[in-house]
Amino acid sequence: MPRYVIIGAGAVGASLAAQFALSGIDYALFGRGAQISHIRQHGLTFQRPAETKQIDLKVFDLTDLPELTPDDILLLTVKAQDAVSALAFWSWQSVANTTTPAAANLPIVTFQNGLATEANALRTFSRVYGASILTPARFTETGKVVVGGEPQLGIVTVGRYPTGQDDVSAQVTEDLNRAGYLAEATDDIRRWKAAKLLHNVRNVLELFDGPGDLNDRVSAALVDEARHVLETAGYTLASPSERTVDISNWRIAANSGIQPGQQSTWQSFKRGASSEVDFLNGEIVLLGRIHGVPTPYNEAVQTLAGKLALQGGFSKPLPLDAITSLVAAPDPAAHANRAVTS
Repeated sequence: MPRYVIIGAGAVGASLAAQFALSGIDYALFGRGAQISHIRQHGLTFQRPAETKQIDLKVFDLTDLPELTPDDILLLTVKAQDAVSALAFWSWQSVANTTTPAAANLPIVTFQNGLATEANALRTFSRVYGASILTPARFTETGKVVVGGEPQLGIVTVGRYPTGQDDVSAQVTEDLNRAGYLAEATDDIRRWKAAKLLHNVRNVLELFDGPGDLNDRVSAALVDEARHVLETAGYTLASPSERTVDISNWRIAANSGIQPGQQSTWQSFKRGASSEVDFLNGEIVLLGRIHGVPTPYNEAVQTLAGKLALQGGFSKPLPLDAITSLVAAPDPAAHANRAVTS
């Protein structure tokens, strides 16, 4: 049986570790700083709709790593903006009884939102598996994670990157189901990641406040731009009807501790952590520039979120009309281009 090496102790990583611990699945949770220190000393406060448990977890700080083994499967659960540095660190770790590093020996499963991490992982790791996860999980307090999905914690789709399934994707899927998730395998994980991105481009709006009708209009514009860009870039988006697991009874429990408007982007800003917007809306902007598709709304929210992140604090929401004002503002680059060609 494999041991799951969970890299990142935030909402996704800590809840996976908790469920593995409760299900008798071998794991080790890795991270750094206050979260790991707190869990090591006090355990993880793990809040679920039915009850809150204090769970002792097998945690390790990155400064004091135990040796990896040939049976390990790495689960990369840090945010997308932290994935490159994590991959650089873990790729070259030694593995017991081998002469080559982790990247040559061990499979890695990437849980990040967006489309960038799998390609970055494939630069070093020979076996990369993408995981698209939908789970209402919150990490805003050190030592505590809240997951509001019931009866299962969330929905996970796993596949080898760029395409295919094999014994590793089957093992991961089986163990995730055993650990209380609704998990399935796919031959084309890129389609599921792209479809999830249509949802994630709206996360940034949780940093803004304004009239409901304006929020709906901006939300629709962000998704419309993303869909157009992804289809132009050659992505075919997965449909919920393609699922092989029945998710009809899954829901976010009432009074679970999960509030609307508190998804991953908001959580990062609330904790004063780095922003994932450049890997969500920024991914749409990137593909739009490559394929010649305008993305004014995604550019606007990326710009405003970037400025907010640079300030290093999130005390109150930004005005929603700042987005429409920026979209309506003259484009200096366009003026410069016209001046050059006139």
